[in-house]
Order: sequence, then structure tokens, then C-alpha cells
Amino acid sequence: MGAVELRHLRYFVAVAEMENVSRAAMQRLHVSQPSLSRQIRDLEDEMGVQLLERTAKSVRLTEAGRAFLDEARAILKQTDDAVGKVRMIAGKSETELHIGDWPLATGRLLPGLLRAYQKAMPKVKVKVHDWPVEKNIAGVRDGRLQVAIILPPLKANALEELRFEPLLTGRICLAVSSDHPLAGRRSVSLTDAAREPFIGLMLEEYPRFKEYLDAIFMHADHKPRVVEEHDGWSGVFSAVSAGTGVAMTSDVFDYAFNDRVKLVRLTPEPKRIAIGLITRKGKLSPAAEKFCQCAKEAFAVSR
Repeated sequence: MGAVELRHLRYFVAVAEMENVSRAAMQRLHVSQPSLSRQIRDLEDEMGVQLLERTAKSVRLTEAGRAFLDEARAILKQTDDAVGKVRMIAGKSETELHIGDWPLATGRLLPGLLRAYQKAMPKVKVKVHDWPVEKNIAGVRDGRLQVAIILPPLKANALEELRFEPLLTGRICLAVSSDHPLAGRRSVSLTDAAREPFIGLMLEEYPRFKEYLDAIFMHADHKPRVVEEHDGWSGVFSAVSAGTGVAMTSDVFDYAFNDRVKLVRLTPEPKRIAIGLITRKGKLSPAAEKFCQCAKEAFAVSR
């Protein structure tokens, strides 16, 4: 490699923030793990310093790596800001708007939201991307998306350089089949819930699911045992409906259940989840600003 290039900075930042080369490759960058490892080594060779200490399962920043991370983030932000300004001058940002969507959270509201937006901004073509949360975050960060609606990561530094605005909050509940012994109860303790077989989401596709599950049961006497994993929420709800196990979910998503699934409140009640908008920090384009306004109005009416 003849010089440090922007893509190498993006690769380095992704690996540093996720502390794992394989997860950064699959979930954020969508490149092969060997290719990503090679690019990071090329970056270290070009700079003549070791940026990462590698172990069998993770990586961590060296002292030089920590200093370079701040500089790399600043360079990427400055570059993305420059691209955004040029696009705005050229008028491109006003003819097309790319939105990251999370259908489970927006299923009821997105059609009305898009109609309201099209009425307000008839010359802007909206392209909706149904991407996993990690890819939505990466898309907003690198400029492929102007706005995304997500369930945010629990780690505070996961949304650095981005702005998060909550649209609504939801209660975390236990989903059980309608004929489950717990279905008739008003509430169930976290300890009793943890004794049930759990249905979950695949870690490769939904790393945040385990993050939230671990946080909910952090202080419980028992930890949940996941007996079956699915690559989407429809599979989880179908398995719960069939009585295969129980699942952790929110009352925000109750429209997606059939009458064979019941929600039971948990005690002590976990912290409510927040669903909201992520955008780049700084001034948004008029098209993105109007979408955020329409989204806030649409979600406010649904509460």
C-alpha cells in the first residue's frame, strides 16, 4: 500500500469500536474477515506502529491505537461533512433521501409517515432500506443513509458522531403462547421467567438481542437458556405461538403478534426500550430535516 486511504481508516474505526475483526467484517463493513485483517495489517505496516493487540477472540487498542482512533474519526467526519456540503450545493441531497428502516418498529406507521413526507416534499424520492441495526448505524455514519430508525445499542460510545432522538419508548415483556401456564398471570418475576426455555435471534444477525437479554437478567438469580434461534422476529413469534418456548419482546411490537401470543409484565420491570432516529451531528439537509419532523409527528400520534 502506497499511502493511508480513507477506507483503511473506516476499517480501523469499525474494528476498534466493535473490538472484534469478524463481527466488524460481517455486521458493519460487509467484507470478508481475511480481507479486513489484511487491510488493518497494511495500515499498521504503512504507519510503522502497532495499532491493535490481538487475542484469540478479540482485539484491543494499543496506546498508539487509542490516539490514532480519535484522529481517524476526526478525518472521516471532516471528509463526510465535505461530501455532504458538496452534494447539497449540487442539489442531489434534495432529490433523493435514503432512510434506514426497522420494520418491526415502524410496520404500522411507515406508510402514513411516507405519505405525509411525500406531500410535504413532493420532489424528493425516498428510498427505504430494510437493514439490520448495525448496518443502519454504519450507513448513517458513512453517508449512505441520511436518517435511520433503530433500537439503539446499549454501549454509550456505539453512536459516537451520531445524534439519537427518541420517538417512543416501550415496556419490555415476556411473550408466551396463549395456553402457556404463565399466560393468565398479570406479571412474572425475572427469576421465574429465566426458568423457561427461551426463543432468541441468531447472534450473527442480531448481536444487540443478546446484549439486551444479558442486561435484563444481569441481576436475576437465574439466567435464561436459549433453546432455539431464528434469523427474524416472525420465526421467534411463530415458535412462541407454537409453545416451543418464551421470548423477550416489547409491547411496541404487539401489532405483529397473532392472538396465540400473550404478553406478561415482568417484575422488577426492566428499563424501557427507546426507539428513535439517528442522524449525523450538525446541520441536516432540508430533506432529512423534514423527514425527522414527519417521523416525530407520526410517532407522537401513535402514542
